[in-house]
Amino acid sequence: MDTSETRVKQLFKLANIKVGGSNPQDIVVHDKRFYTKVLRYRELGLGESYMDGWWDCKAIDQLITNLLGVNIRSLVKISPSLLLAALPGIFKTQSVTGAKKNAEHHYNIGNDLYQRMLGERMIYSCAYWKGAKTLDQAQENKLDLICRKLELKKGMKLLDIGCGWGGFAKYAASKYGVNVTGITPAGEQIKLAKEATKGLSVKILQKDYREITGKFDRITSIGMLEHVGPKNYENFFAICNQLLTDNGMMLHHTIASNKASKYINPWISKYIFPGGVLPSLGQISDAVADRWIIEDVQNFGPDYDKTLMAWHKNFTTHYKELKGNYDERFYRMWKFYLLICAGGFRSRHLQLLQLVMRKVRPSNTYIAAR
Repeated sequence: MDTSETRVKQLFKLANIKVGGSNPQDIVVHDKRFYTKVLRYRELGLGESYMDGWWDCKAIDQLITNLLGVNIRSLVKISPSLLLAALPGIFKTQSVTGAKKNAEHHYNIGNDLYQRMLGERMIYSCAYWKGAKTLDQAQENKLDLICRKLELKKGMKLLDIGCGWGGFAKYAASKYGVNVTGITPAGEQIKLAKEATKGLSVKILQKDYREITGKFDRITSIGMLEHVGPKNYENFFAICNQLLTDNGMMLHHTIASNKASKYINPWISKYIFPGGVLPSLGQISDAVADRWIIEDVQNFGPDYDKTLMAWHKNFTTHYKELKGNYDERFYRMWKFYLLICAGGFRSRHLQLLQLVMRKVRPSNTYIAAR
């Protein structure tokens, strides 16, 4: 047994993970190059070696939960090899042009995949499972929760930044009678969003938030703040301030990390969300301090674990319908993505925050819906 294999097995033992064991979090190693790659490239090596079929696990979500539970990152040093491999992701920009390219990398891979994975409304953000038994009901719960938190009234003008496939725009316009402008830089989303909102008071535009003008009574960003980037937080919220009426209100629904960071997991950055960075609550608070009152913060991070596992079930169940468009390596990559994220939320290393904000000016006490 070489030193790399010995070291990896020692680390796994700390997390109650055994190579060749029978528990769900245990792994089977098919290629011994796995051990060296994991020590050299950490998260990137773990993900790439899984994509290449070097190892398997019955429950990757629980594997990651256990690894995060012992803070495994702190026990494996960052090597020069990892830094070199991660550089392209670190320098992905969130300029208008860069943000468009980053969005297209993820959201333009194929509407057929997302249609089968996400559920009836095609909502690609955490569902709200309070009282819900199905993914579709939990997503409707989330959409309605946002509408109630924003105290929407008929005729209001609402800007939905990062509108995806138009699910929230359709719900808010049809159920609450508001006039929605939805924006996204991803062309494949535009097509379905326009179809979904046809006949409603909804405009879908292929634009970046920095290209929008006008005034809106309400602003939402649902699963979009993760794509803004730390350098842009202050400017992002300043632009929102200019776009919102004085008596307006905005809601941001975002994945959040427990501590501030300028970067993301290098495997996620390389294969899933180039340029993406998870904000911390502290970073958001600092970025809005001069212009905004944070009226409400709700954390329902554990609901994202359940949402991701529902997406994983949909993806694996319907994958045979997609096999002509995606190869085996993509299948393993996408499974790994969904399951490691579920583990991140289950371990509580990742959070899901909804923040309601208003401008700093005299106003009544805000009581948030739940």
